This record gives sequence, C-alpha cells and structure tokens, in this order.
Amino acid sequence: MCVRRCVITVGDLGEFGVVNRITGRLPQGAAVMLGPGDDAALVAAPDGRVVVSTDLLLEGRHFRRDWSSPYDVGRKAAAQNLADVAAMGAVPTALVIGLGIPADLPVTWLDGLTDGFRDECAVVGASVAGGDVTRCDLVVLGVTALGDLGGRAAVRRDGARPGQVVAVAGRLGHAAAGLALLDAGVPARTEVLERAVAAHRRPCPPYQEGPHAAELGASAMLDVSDGLLQDLGHVATASGVRIELDPQAFAVGEPVLAAAKELAADPLEWVLTGGEDHALAAVFPAGVRLPATWQVVGRVVEGEGILVYGREMGRGGWDHFR
Repeated sequence: MCVRRCVITVGDLGEFGVVNRITGRLPQGAAVMLGPGDDAALVAAPDGRVVVSTDLLLEGRHFRRDWSSPYDVGRKAAAQNLADVAAMGAVPTALVIGLGIPADLPVTWLDGLTDGFRDECAVVGASVAGGDVTRCDLVVLGVTALGDLGGRAAVRRDGARPGQVVAVAGRLGHAAAGLALLDAGVPARTEVLERAVAAHRRPCPPYQEGPHAAELGASAMLDVSDGLLQDLGHVATASGVRIELDPQAFAVGEPVLAAAKELAADPLEWVLTGGEDHALAAVFPAGVRLPATWQVVGRVVEGEGILVYGREMGRGGWDHFR
C-alpha cells in the first residue's frame, strides 16, 4: 500500500477545485458587499477613504513549514497585514490574497492555511474578500489588507513633535525570543519557553489600540514589524526629530526572560530590535492620559535619530535584503 496515494493534493483538485475549497471555508463579513466569485470584490468604504497595505511572504524567508503549522502561517500572514491597517488608526475590513502553492501540497495544509486567515480576520470583524491562486515551487503569499478610518484622520509617521511622549501597546521581543530558540534548536522544555516559540509562530497584535490611539490624539504611529529601534527610526526621520528611549521603562515579558536565560542572551536586545510581534508604537501629546494598555517608554526631542539611555546600540531589526 502506498501512503502517498492516500494524500489528496492541490494538484488532484485542480485550479478551480482549489478556489472552491478555499472560498467554501471563508464566511464574508458585513463590509464585503461582493465576495469571491466575480472579476473583483466589492468592499464598503463608509468613510469615503480606503486604507490599503500589502505584504509578501515567502516560504523559507518568512516562515518554515517544519516550524509552523499551516494554521499558524495563515494567522501570521493575516495578522501582519491587519496590524498595518490598525497602525494608521483604521479598522480592518477585508483581505485579498494571492497564493502560490506547489502541486503536491496536501489539501489538508491548504485547509489549515485558509482557516488561519479566517480566524485571524474574525478577531477584527474582517474577512477574505477574494484573491488568486497559481502553481509555484514553494508557498508564496501576497496579502493586501483594506481598512476604514471611520471619520478619523489617518495617523502617519511624520507627526512626532518635540515635547511629546513615545508609548507602545502589545508585546515586544517575544517573537524574536521564539525565533532564537528555534534557530538554536533548543526544545521548548517548559510552558514559558513554548509561549515564546508560539509568539514567533502566531503574533497577537493589539488591533483595537490603533483606532483608540487615533481617538486619544496620537500624532504618529506604526506597526512594530522590523524591530522597535528600526521602526521608530522611520518616525524620527519622517518627523525630523530625535526619539530617546528609557530601557528601564520596558516591561520585559516572562517568555523573553526565560529564553534569554536559556540562550545566555540579552533580553532587552530582543525587545528593542526583534520584529514580528506587531506591537504598536505611537507618539502622543505629553498631557494625554493614556490607558494601561499603553506604556510610555520614551520622549521626543529636537535633533535626529534614536537614543537609548545608557546603552550603545545600533538600529538592528529586520532588513529584507540582508
């Protein structure tokens, strides 16, 4: 008996079978007026403006199938795009996905990926409105996210001004700690180490804090995808200011501390330069009373660049061409 023949692949289904398999697992949210099945989707834009962001994820570069389940890959791919929309102060409404997959990919893998997209979208009330599929030698995901500002001004990167404070919402360093454990081949022997690895596989962005920050008067904001120092460096450059961070202001999570102990690493290095947690970093007027979901970690002054008090640090972070 050949086990291989018992595995149904996407090649067995064919293109339209794959499309039907995907769309059959994807309910449509209220913002989608016309979903998959036509030449293009139709998504409501009550505000009259549409926030758009797109990302490309390549197998072996952004994820590994031996490290992450298909469900995790789907949730991660959705999360990093939905977080970009939230970082503009908008509410995500829909995703459109371009998918390249090998013909021998098991259908069960495709199902897990689709369910991951569906469930991450459900967290914010969005949905997958359409996309395209093609054959490819490896798994490739092109994800475009749409969002609605609900009458709010978009929060850009160029609004930071001297005298304001810098705050973060969400976790930092967790995904980097998990990646370091996987890279080192260190098994997650404890529940707390497993939490670090899980953070790499599936981020948990504070989506609701994006629109909330806009309502609180945030003058600049972004999604921390490539590392806090690198990403805040974009805010400093765009705004023509200097950002000073206090390393003692950061609450370092237990999984980060545990992984650092396991690998004899500096946990603050991961907090400041690790990417893929998709936390939000924003700049607020000094007088704004921030809720507990936001942690003040620095200030904006005249000058340029990024300074971390008492530490010599480069910008670090993720570079797609390194």
